[in-house]
Amino acid sequence: MEIEIAERIKKEYPGLVVKGFHVKGVAVEREKEGLERFKETVTEEIKKDHTAETLKDAPIIRMYRDFYWRLGIDPTKTRPASEALIRRVLKGRPLPRINTLVDAYNLASIKTNVALAAFDGDRLTGRLTMDFAEAGEEFTGIGMERPIRLTGKEPVIRDEKQTIAVYPYRDSDATKVTLDTENALILVCGVPGITEGMMEKTAKIASEYITRFCGGEARL
Repeated sequence: MEIEIAERIKKEYPGLVVKGFHVKGVAVEREKEGLERFKETVTEEIKKDHTAETLKDAPIIRMYRDFYWRLGIDPTKTRPASEALIRRVLKGRPLPRINTLVDAYNLASIKTNVALAAFDGDRLTGRLTMDFAEAGEEFTGIGMERPIRLTGKEPVIRDEKQTIAVYPYRDSDATKVTLDTENALILVCGVPGITEGMMEKTAKIASEYITRFCGGEARL
């Protein structure tokens, strides 16, 4: 699934790519024993591949950090999602337990270092586009008690009715995956430097993990 990217975004951020795929007929649970065991396997692999000192210089992590700086976000304070998750592992802290679908795609993000996002497909309307935010528009991200006002400089993803994400780090509370989600849209959130091959590999791993623990049929 291609996301239409506005020309002014392409001009400002050449090489930025985002792709989506659907997973239909999922059964999302609060937790699953097999998934908890798999988390242990993945986290042990991560501990062998990274250290807290060298993580920031891993090639893909560096691409996201560089993109955050271009967005005006300090990645040492607001860390790219995959880096934040890996740092939790390296500190010996447990991974967040949200639900089986979110936890599964988080593992795929850890494995590949590429950012992912998930949405309840039945709460989306029409095609998706990426453009800059409207100055002053309000956005309520997951876990926020009140909306924030966007400046107009943020890249955002919209369906035909609403803004569903401030790209690539904050998703809308209104379209998040819950225990009631039956059809999910997964976005592979690239940044300049991320290749098509990396995007495809990440989509494949994410679809494998999600269907393993939530069932459903992935449509890449």
